[in-house]
Amino acid sequence: MRLTEIPADRIEHAEVLDGPAGKARDLVQRALGNQRLKDALHGVWLGHPLHPALAQVALGSFLSATLIDASGGSQRESSRLVAAGLLASAPTAAAGWADFAEGHEEQQRVGLVHAGLNVCALACYGGALLRRRGGRRGGRVLTAAGGALGGLSAALGGHLSFRLASGANHAEEVQHVGPGEWQPVGPVSELPADTPVRRIIGDIPALVLRRNGASSAGNGAGEGAQGGADEVTVLSDRCPHLSAPLHEGELSSVDGELCITCPWHSSVFQVSDGAVVHGPATAPVPRFETRIVNGTLQARVRTLPGVDAS
Repeated sequence: MRLTEIPADRIEHAEVLDGPAGKARDLVQRALGNQRLKDALHGVWLGHPLHPALAQVALGSFLSATLIDASGGSQRESSRLVAAGLLASAPTAAAGWADFAEGHEEQQRVGLVHAGLNVCALACYGGALLRRRGGRRGGRVLTAAGGALGGLSAALGGHLSFRLASGANHAEEVQHVGPGEWQPVGPVSELPADTPVRRIIGDIPALVLRRNGASSAGNGAGEGAQGGADEVTVLSDRCPHLSAPLHEGELSSVDGELCITCPWHSSVFQVSDGAVVHGPATAPVPRFETRIVNGTLQARVRTLPGVDAS
């Protein structure tokens, strides 16, 4: 374990990689100018990153081919698996580069080496397939080399996902560590109209938005709530993508819905329920239940269906 962690730690702190990583990032961002394509590659439609799911298909095909060759099995079957892995590698790489372009520096350094190892592995598998398609036998050494390189790349992919939290939902714990009981947030009259502000609810940073002239006084207002002209929405202040402070983002209207844009990587979320409109975020922003009692805003984490909300 230690031998695996030390090189990865060194890679994530290797500032020499910032130059090529920055050029790669800029190139990818220029290439992915279509928002729908970016959202599709990030996995917004799937609810979690697309790249790891696709990588299982490519890596599984390649490693299966390597094991067949290593055990003296049929080269015909091995070649079919190599071909399947090569076909799956194109969308896998596209999704990976889309995520890479929206990562922080340490993620991009490791991601660049991860991509480089993948390119070398693909060259080995592609060379083995070309050798066999040319009527020559062999390629077992090349598939073995490709398997070794692919394994190293997969280890860095795990480092990205679990050590550097690339693709992880950075707001997942809010529903579990946030307050289950009503907590006072402050007088509604002291909240600026139509301007997101940061407040602490329990131990959780929250975005609070009072919309002037809305039709109700709060989201999911419980007993004791008092109606009024304003509506107050409370969301987690941490962007699920990389924990950016959402209250620093800009409000806008998207398809008639009031949305907030993350100040770091431009993920867009609906204010009403925290749903993802545009990535790179794939998980929604947790929303708090709110009520107004005697002019004071109260909030708590949302309760599960069937749980008493009083």
